[in-house]
Amino acid sequence: MNLLIRGARLRFPNQDIDRVGDVLFAPGCIIAIDPPEALTDGAHVVQARGAWLIPGLCDLAARLREPGATHKADIRSEATAALINGITHLTLPPDTDPVVDTTAVTELILRRAREARGATVHVIGALTRGMGEETLAELGTLRTAGCIAAGNIGRPIGNNNVLRRALQYAASLDVPVHLQSMDPWIGADGVAHEGRVAALQGLAGIPETAETLALARDLMLVEETGVRAHFGRVSTARGAAMIGAAKARGLPITADAAMPNLLLNENDILPFRSAAHLWPPLRTSTDRDALRSALADGTLDAVCSDHQPHDADAKLKPFPATEPGASGLDTFIGLGLNLVANRVLTAEQWIDRAAHAPRRVLGLPAPLLVPDALPDFALIDVDTERLIEPTTMTSRGKNSPFLGWRLPGVVLLAAIGDRVYLRGDA
Repeated sequence: MNLLIRGARLRFPNQDIDRVGDVLFAPGCIIAIDPPEALTDGAHVVQARGAWLIPGLCDLAARLREPGATHKADIRSEATAALINGITHLTLPPDTDPVVDTTAVTELILRRAREARGATVHVIGALTRGMGEETLAELGTLRTAGCIAAGNIGRPIGNNNVLRRALQYAASLDVPVHLQSMDPWIGADGVAHEGRVAALQGLAGIPETAETLALARDLMLVEETGVRAHFGRVSTARGAAMIGAAKARGLPITADAAMPNLLLNENDILPFRSAAHLWPPLRTSTDRDALRSALADGTLDAVCSDHQPHDADAKLKPFPATEPGASGLDTFIGLGLNLVANRVLTAEQWIDRAAHAPRRVLGLPAPLLVPDALPDFALIDVDTERLIEPTTMTSRGKNSPFLGWRLPGVVLLAAIGDRVYLRGDA
């Protein structure tokens, strides 16, 4: 069946498109932009009424909990939730159980993602066997199996020599690496940012230097090896400044920040709010504001949800014993529009940081709003708010520090290739 999106505000900054128009498409193909009436006969009409048609968002870090923790979520549930929330591409870090360090695990994930028929899932392979400290993973084999990059996301590599050899190996194969810089020893028992708030609550802290010391080492090794590197979930002002200085030296790097670190700060864990127990932790308001500025000026290339769905029990224990992480798919668009409404980013900057820049990081082509192109877009009613509560969340993970927030943005339609989500009343 053909679908006609009528009266949308078409916003594709990469094509310098910002105007009201119509789009006719079928699952798998854009047929026409502003089609003649004769071409639209029999099409299902979606009345956009000025809703924004933008490129589908691309998330650089989303745990899907499969394999290894399907009591929390699975590939089908989260890929479907992503598409419902206008996210057409998801990137899965390698810290699954078992770890993504073999062809079998990679192929299992990709096969189940295809069967799910939700957002497209991209897999990051592990740099080392078991994400450990001894043996390098077979990066060439993982790439052939379908891994889009290699990385240590979720489990820092403390052994400098092992990391150096892994980056040399990746560089020799021209495999990009995704690194999350966090020292495995400093603040190893910490559960919150080391500062006034953690001290008042008697919580073990994770200092700024846990990030910056590891980041300094990683940047030096990237410079030595020449590997293409992406730094995920930068959480401190000093870390962002280090990324900027390294870019100024010409290092082939990109970086992102997680949405919670752009909206919240250490005070949001009060009083012992386990929903705000995150890793990396929520930092100071100064750090948050610096991350916002770095995202706006391009020092940080992209924003991600850092989606980490949990079952209810994971957040019911005393704060230090709860599992870190927040479910982020359901709030990704709304929080982005919140940044636009508060003039942290322009609409064009937000679309770039949440849709185009992540694709550049992954080496994916930009979506195009032209005839014969594959559909890869989302139609968003930006004037309607959505209350974030467990009953309105589509992810199986209902753990969010944003419960109770009213956020702008309701997805009316999303499409990626031949997969289409159409809201029931659209």
